[in-house]
Amino acid sequence: MSKQFDVVVIGGGPGGYIAAIRASQLGFQVACIDEWKNAEGGPAPGGTCTNVGCIPSKALLQSSEHFDHANHHFADHGISAKDVKMDVAKMLGRKDTVVKQNNDGILYLFKKNKITFFHGRGTFVKAIDGGFEVKVTGKAEESIVGKQVIIATGSNARALPGTPFDEVNILSNDGALRMGSVPKKLALIGSGVIGLEMGSVWRRLGAEVTILEGLPTFLGAVDEQIAKEAKKAFDKQGLKIELGVKVGEITNGQKGISIAYTNAKGEAQILDADKLIVSIGRVPNTIGLGAEAIGLQLDERGAIVVDGDCKTNVPGVWAVGDVVRGPMLAHKAEEEGVAVAERIAGQHGHVNFNTIPWVIYTSPEISWVGRNEQQLKADGVAYKAGTFPFLANGRARALGDTTGMVKFLADATTDEILGVHIVGPLASELISEAVVAMEFKASAEDIARICHAHPSLSEATKEAALAVDKRTLNF
Repeated sequence: MSKQFDVVVIGGGPGGYIAAIRASQLGFQVACIDEWKNAEGGPAPGGTCTNVGCIPSKALLQSSEHFDHANHHFADHGISAKDVKMDVAKMLGRKDTVVKQNNDGILYLFKKNKITFFHGRGTFVKAIDGGFEVKVTGKAEESIVGKQVIIATGSNARALPGTPFDEVNILSNDGALRMGSVPKKLALIGSGVIGLEMGSVWRRLGAEVTILEGLPTFLGAVDEQIAKEAKKAFDKQGLKIELGVKVGEITNGQKGISIAYTNAKGEAQILDADKLIVSIGRVPNTIGLGAEAIGLQLDERGAIVVDGDCKTNVPGVWAVGDVVRGPMLAHKAEEEGVAVAERIAGQHGHVNFNTIPWVIYTSPEISWVGRNEQQLKADGVAYKAGTFPFLANGRARALGDTTGMVKFLADATTDEILGVHIVGPLASELISEAVVAMEFKASAEDIARICHAHPSLSEATKEAALAVDKRTLNF
């Protein structure tokens, strides 16, 4: 007889493992199925985020930033460092260790929360009386039954049509994190989060990096003023970004990659590179899920169709994270996972899409929450703006990193904060204050009146809030 569970979660990434933990906390008997494998073939829960996304990319960004500082900034501090070399193998080994620590941490959390973990692929077999039969295909094959099922199968890198990933010369985010040596010339197609972060890593280590972007504007989702400030910094660093290009034939040969493209002026160009990273977005992962076995509805992109509560068209089946609508962000998946577990328990789980923060972990970092100026203008919202540069912040000067600014956008009548946008040092940490403020419907004046520690980067947040009322104190 199949093992019976109150809740079965398919996928052990941020959305899945968090949903499983919350469901267990609420008193349900929970199983989580995940097929990721480590180098030894053992379980590696955590999904794309932990294995080939958020976590390993941050590890490489940190290593490459240390290398960059040693080569270019230590002298400013009176530190002499000559003939600095990067051991790429050791850097990758450290990255792998960080990943494994996270994998093991999730397995520990499953054990702590009495969650039954199945290492393999979860596939719907059929709907049965009072639940769903799910087949687990791993080293062995077995079937389990869940009264409720949460799908959290994530997403996969989107390949260029006719140019599949070989993870040798044409790389997805996975291959980009495993390059064994620094390429002399590196090409990227797509200037989104992955493209900019991976481009930054390998540029710091010595690669000549060119990013080709099809859109005519840089970081179109980012506030225009912030995006321009970031582009200025990237240009200064030597990250070459070409906008408005149309990519043509890509040749993958023994000597490397050749990319034919048309630039924004309509001129035919050829870009030769040793490696090519393609980062043109991601596609929902429903491969092998067996959606048809239970009549689960998918949209034209292959995403699972859900309502505002993450319910699918099949009662008792829910879906969260990258495999459904909305931003493909690990923290969005986590919030949905918690909300669904609580809804199954009869509670009122909630996710506020208007206060989900976004971060790009380049140097300078870029982060934002809420609407930008372009969106407010398009929506016809009357607003006030205030900015404050890190150039005038004492802690930024002490850090030796004064690039960028904090920008506040507030309602012209009520002063409610509508958006906060940051480019500069530790923007990923600074944005949390703005998220909290917006969740509590705070005004710019509220932040302007709060005492911030001195000296700290967060003082730039206070000053930007003061700037909304044109009364900055330090600029």
